[in-house]
Amino acid sequence: MSALLAGLTVLIIGDSHMSTPDYLITTLHDDLMNKGAVVYSFGACGVAAGDWMVKSQSSCGGAVRLKDGPVEVKTGQDAMTRPFNELVKTYKPNLVVVVNGDTMASYSQPELQKNWVWQQVSRLTKGVKNNNVSCVWVGPAWGTEGGKFNKTYARAKEMSGYLSEIVAPCTYIDSLSLSKPGEWGTIDGQHFDGAGYKSWGSAIGNAIATPAILNSIKR
Repeated sequence: MSALLAGLTVLIIGDSHMSTPDYLITTLHDDLMNKGAVVYSFGACGVAAGDWMVKSQSSCGGAVRLKDGPVEVKTGQDAMTRPFNELVKTYKPNLVVVVNGDTMASYSQPELQKNWVWQQVSRLTKGVKNNNVSCVWVGPAWGTEGGKFNKTYARAKEMSGYLSEIVAPCTYIDSLSLSKPGEWGTIDGQHFDGAGYKSWGSAIGNAIATPAILNSIKR
């Protein structure tokens, strides 16, 4: 165990990458726990960033994981976001990790919906500012092109670049810089296989444990 994150409480919220066992709710959560943090994870499939400011229904399931407990899968009416202000008040995180990029990238649309993305991101970053909490935002990874979400490397790159400009005060983690296109296997173009989620989870964990991010965390 590394003491790098010892004494830190981390809250992770995210989209489908955080809402299925063995996805990031397992691999990233475990990685940060192994680095000494106390971690609380909440995932809601298909939700945009702004949906975390209010109680929002997920169209495709969710999950919750508290500390070293199991992943609790949520379905139907139980698959909801928990309002960000409430989560911060309950868990008092030193660091918030937002995993949200693919869901808002509109891969099947001819153009990136920049105005809508900006509205969604700024709703959540306003909540981050108001709570005066440190934050990192994890952007989309390459995945593989095609699949049922029509993912393309060009759109992933465009989305990642745009997010990097608008997520302040969160520090942006560019997942595209963590692997080569197609390096991590997927099951559908967007969601990774077990090895892919393991690689992505540990790459994000290592990025969080760098001095640049650690030194920005309010304790």
